[in-house]
This record gives sequence, structure tokens and C-alpha cells, in this order.
Amino acid sequence: ALSGRLPNSAARATTFGAGLAFIDAGGNLGISFPHSDSRYGVPMRPGGGHGDGDEHEDDHDDHAGHGHGEDVTIDLRQTRVDLRGAVQLGGLFDSLQLRGAWGDYRHVEFEGDERGTLFASQGYEVRADLVQARRGGWRGRSGVQAQWRKLDITGPEAFTPNNETSRFGVFTLQSLELGSGIEVEAAARYERARVKSNAVGFNRAFDLWSGALGLSWKPVDGLKLGANYVRGARSPAPEELLSDGLHVATQAYELGNPDFRRERSDGFEAYVRYEAGGVKLALTGYAIDFDDFITALPTGAEDDGFPVFAYLQVPARFRGFEAEASADVLRWDGGLLRLHGSADHTRARLKGIGPAPRIPALRLRGGADLELGAVHFHGEVEWNAAQKRVATFENPVSAYTLVNLSAEWHPLGQDAPLTLMLAANNLFDVVGRRASSFTRDFVPVAGRDLRVTARISF
Repeated sequence: ALSGRLPNSAARATTFGAGLAFIDAGGNLGISFPHSDSRYGVPMRPGGGHGDGDEHEDDHDDHAGHGHGEDVTIDLRQTRVDLRGAVQLGGLFDSLQLRGAWGDYRHVEFEGDERGTLFASQGYEVRADLVQARRGGWRGRSGVQAQWRKLDITGPEAFTPNNETSRFGVFTLQSLELGSGIEVEAAARYERARVKSNAVGFNRAFDLWSGALGLSWKPVDGLKLGANYVRGARSPAPEELLSDGLHVATQAYELGNPDFRRERSDGFEAYVRYEAGGVKLALTGYAIDFDDFITALPTGAEDDGFPVFAYLQVPARFRGFEAEASADVLRWDGGLLRLHGSADHTRARLKGIGPAPRIPALRLRGGADLELGAVHFHGEVEWNAAQKRVATFENPVSAYTLVNLSAEWHPLGQDAPLTLMLAANNLFDVVGRRASSFTRDFVPVAGRDLRVTARISF
């Protein structure tokens, strides 16, 4: 495993955006145009792309540049248009809410100075919600949602064929207050998803039915107890169905399966929430059983020095909890001291196989926020436990602790558009590895990160 300074890990990015909104008593309409442009290196897996002799010369050509010491960098550009609006109605319905987005994404993999594989994606999403007028304790909304995405990959690192994904769904969410602090919530959704690739003659559609039922109780002010059941359904992603090649982002050769079924699950959760007098507490426990869970598992095989991951579909079981707490311990004129903490843990197993891959271990976080007029200070300590429950051919992950500090100053006032920020992340330059990462063995978390930022928003 690599440590210290990671070769070819530099990055630069530029982001800007603009927006315009109209608001009056009859409704509102807003549009925004965010754009980002970045260039960053891809740290290579040690030994990846290095063959054992002339007999593998053709394989090296297939993975152009990766076996010849050339640094791989990504030149990425993304543009979005986001639209949001609402029209106030009368009678049975309170309002009609509309949301839409269009995106254009593309990145080029450069191998040294040579232009390599091009990834180009375009897509849109639209959603319309009809919000019901409240009638006694009954409220709700219903709507439709549509999505479309096209992905074209051109070049030697095309790990999936060109494909299109489309989705159309209808849904409703309803809640009813029964009195004595008891509330019942229900939701239902039908979605038809299609994955198509003309390049390989693939065209499949999936009918997805999902729903949820919840019950909550507020015995006293500030306290809420509840439980939910969720029947989930998900269609396989194009990468899970069609992958057959080296994926530079994960530094692994990925194999999909075009015969996968839809992924279905039954989930249960119970929670306790409390908020009063500057104190907030939340504890949630959950259990999810999957009929056909899809995941990528390392096979132990290699292709030109890169590990082979094969997607498979098996029953799986997830158990876990999340906890959060915060308290305003001191308040004075123009100032505030708040302490906060959180914890989360997941335990996951694939039936008949063993631990699920890339599952984070127990994580604990704690910190403090100090507000002194126009200056805000934030400090946090994050502890990640060792993860020894790993899949076959995965390496265990050691425990590590991160310390992050930051300060914000609003020189023109709290509500003014100018904010100056100073941040120090991973202050003690700790080497840590995220258990959820494909590349954790040779790409640790970022080291000490010091930055000064000026932000203007209007």
C-alpha cells in the first residue's frame, strides 16, 4: 500500500453559476446555471498495466498508456440548467410545484499529453407535484417524474458500451393525523425503467413497484417516536448490466451481467427524536433484507495487473444505526456555544458468501461551534474504527482519527453576501483509508488540507 505523497493526485477546479428568480403571491419561478471545469490526476494502482513479457504486448495496447509510466489525468466539464417553479391553486389543491434539470457532462482521459477515452453524457429530469390543500389532519401530494440519460464512451477504456437509460414514474404520499399525537403516513410509487444499448443489441425494461407505511407518536412536546416499513425496488444500472473492461476510476476490470433481475428489498426502521430548549437528539435503528442485492465482488483474478471485479446478485442483509445529538450549552448577546456529536454503523452480509464488500466500520464524530458575532468557529474530531469484516480478497482497514478546524468571518454583517473562510482539514496529516473505496489500498484520504476561501453570493 502507498503512503506519504501520492503521485499524480493534484487537482484544480473552477466553479461558477448564475441564477434568476421571480416571486409573487401567485407563484414563483427560478432558473440557475451552474458550471464546473476541473483537471485532476488519477493515482494508478501499483503494478497495474505491467505485463510479464512480450506475450502480453497486445494487452498493453488495449490499455493504452497505463503500462508505460504515463500519468493519467482527467479533464472534466459539467454544465447544468435547473428550473423550479410553483403556481398557487385553490379548492382541493394548494399548489402545483414543478422542477426540471438538464445536464451536459463530459470528461477526457489524457495519458500523458495524448488524448485518450472520451466520456460524454447528457440527460434531463422533470417532476411535477400536485400538493393537496390540508383538510383537517389529512395532507399529501401526488405527482409524476421522468428521467433520461445518454452515455457515450469513445476510446480504448470504454468499459461499457454506449447506452441510454429512461425512467417514468407516478407516485403519491399521504399522511393523516389521528389525534393524541398519532400520525399515519403512506406512500406508493410505480416506475418503468429501461436500459438500452444499440451497440450490443441490449434492450430491457423493468417494472418497479415500491411503497412505504409509517406510524409516529408525539407523547409530549418535542418528543417523537416512530416506525416505518419500506418495500423498495431498483432496476440494475447500465454499469451493472453491461460492464466488460477496465474502469479507470476504480482501477479495476469490471464484469457486469445482462441477465440481472430488479433489486427488491424490505426495510424496517424505528426512531426516537427530541428537540426542545436548544437540545436535539435523534436515534434510528434499521434492518434491510434484499432479495436480489447487486454488488461488485473481487474475484482474485487479474487482467494486465488490475484486479477483476464481477457484479453478482444475491440475497443480502443490512443492519445498522445512526445517532445524532447537539446542545446549545451557552448563549449570550451576539454569541453561542454549541456541542454536537454523531455515530453510525452498518453490518452487512451476503447470504451464503460472507461480509458484503466496501462497508464502513463504526464512525464517531464530535465537535463544537462557537459564534462570536460575525465570526464563526467550527471544530470536529472524526474517529473511524478498524474494519476487519471484509469480503474475500479485500484487505482489512486500520482505525484512524481526523481533526478538522475552520473559521468563517462575515465582515459586512451576518446577512451580507461576503464570507471569508479559513479551513484546516486533517490537521495532523493522518493516513486513513475509507473502507467504502475501491482504491483504498493505494489512495488514502487527503492529507493536511489548508485553504483560504472568499465567497460572494447574491
